[in-house]
Amino acid sequence: MAAAMEKVESMPRSKKTKQYAHDTAGFGVPKTLAPHHFVVEIPRGNSQPVLITEDLGVAVEHRGHEVLDRVTVPRRNWTEIQAAVKRAFNERLKMHNLATAQWKVGTTPVDRMLGKELCVLAWAIEDMPPEDVPYALRNWLALRPEERWWLFDMVAATVGGPDGKGRGWRMALRYALGDTPEATVRSARFGDDAKTSSKAKSEPTLGLFTDDKE
Repeated sequence: MAAAMEKVESMPRSKKTKQYAHDTAGFGVPKTLAPHHFVVEIPRGNSQPVLITEDLGVAVEHRGHEVLDRVTVPRRNWTEIQAAVKRAFNERLKMHNLATAQWKVGTTPVDRMLGKELCVLAWAIEDMPPEDVPYALRNWLALRPEERWWLFDMVAATVGGPDGKGRGWRMALRYALGDTPEATVRSARFGDDAKTSSKAKSEPTLGLFTDDKE
């Protein structure tokens, strides 16, 4: 009996597999037939740019497979943002009980809504000097997802294709996110203190916000 118990205890225990809300590929793309999603294509070389495309999926199934080129990001700028973006996306996936992911050489699928958010940042930094990219990243992280979605829709509706580079809302993103290195809090200016003080003494007050009683 003792020998049998020792044999059972020595047997390897099976690891429990984590149960997710549903199966996904890459950063949250559901494993369904032709889902609408984005794709990040990272070349094997260290200097080639990163391409982000939008796969419209089943929405255009009757017309066949349709992919829209959205933005090309210089490799150095992509290197500046990839770790922070991965961390932010994985935190969101965990909140929805979905598997996390990481960028890899080749193609990485990205959820439709997360892909919109990524495009907003990518559009902002596509022509940005590398030293300004951390500012854009910080400001992008400070935006709510809903704000990023709205910005994507504004750009996509007008200048969201390859020929829209440097125009309209797309150019505005560069300055809105990358040209604000530090938050600035300004004090209101009330004019000359001496004149204000003299005027206050010469003019009667209504006393609407005081406790004085007549």
